[in-house]
Amino acid sequence: MGLVSFRTLLLPCALVFAGALPQPAAAQSAAASGPAVSSTTAARPADVSSMDAVIHAVYDVISGPGEQRRDWNRMRSLFVPGARLIAVHAGKDGANVARVLSVEDYIRLSEPLMAKDGFFERESHRTVERYGDIAQVFSTYESRHAAADAKPFQRGINSFQLMFDGHRWWVVTIYWQGERPDQPIPKRYGG
Repeated sequence: MGLVSFRTLLLPCALVFAGALPQPAAAQSAAASGPAVSSTTAARPADVSSMDAVIHAVYDVISGPGEQRRDWNRMRSLFVPGARLIAVHAGKDGANVARVLSVEDYIRLSEPLMAKDGFFERESHRTVERYGDIAQVFSTYESRHAAADAKPFQRGINSFQLMFDGHRWWVVTIYWQGERPDQPIPKRYGG
């Protein structure tokens, strides 16, 4: 989702939003107490028919050239109400900081950046742990400004928590961290 930003988030989902995000203490409590996400748009059946499909749909909806408006209703349709996107990065003092966002926070913060710069994120490796109707997926991501860029500007791991409700798959959380020189992606995760 490296959802968010997926770049350093997400975005990130890896991503580029560290400067745009609120400071940790106030931001986390504000995001956690924000309104629940509720989609008035039904998900495309093909987007939620499997774990693979819902993860692919997240990467697809956030990726595109700068001038391409993202389909945010499609994004909303992939997540359970109250879902969170959480980016982990080193704070000014070097300690890790978690930036907690609702789906709406993510859309609000990433939309202007994505409108300005192209952003393409793709999965390069996946590890799945599943029990019954819940799954934990480590999705190693690569972020590029253009789909044809030979080298990604960011790599990391998006940790997807997924749920099957008996009819479809939902994203519950995307929790990610970008790769750093002191924390390379291990071989078992495609590094």
